[in-house]
Amino acid sequence: MKPYGNQLNLKKKVSNETNKNSKKISIINSKLIHQIFDTINISLLALIFSLFFLSFDSQRKWSNTYKNLSKTRVINNNLIDYISKIEEFYISELESLNIYRKTKPEDLIYLDKRTEKKESLSWKNLSSFIEGFSDSEYQRGY
Repeated sequence: MKPYGNQLNLKKKVSNETNKNSKKISIINSKLIHQIFDTINISLLALIFSLFFLSFDSQRKWSNTYKNLSKTRVINNNLIDYISKIEEFYISELESLNIYRKTKPEDLIYLDKRTEKKESLSWKNLSSFIEGFSDSEYQRGY
């Protein structure tokens, strides 16, 4: 019965050695899988951060563009208001032209021209000088 027992021992030794080898292979495989997943995770994190900063930059650019568009819209609205006021003024002027009729020479009234009395410059200066003296009677002081 010894050989039978030795065969059992032999099987145990062989199975033990294959278990150790399979454990080594599984440890190596698990380390390799972990390294692959770590690399994928790190590359995904780098991709997420780079896309985050790119989107943040594009959001800033879009905000600036929207601000400029808002200013342009306000300016355009003001221009539209001014244009409408000018159009209203011109339309009222055109309508007022229809109210007035064109005159003919028969409609005009001619007045005689009044003759204006011309005074000399020296006479005006002399009269203002005399008025100044007459006003000074009532003043007191220096």
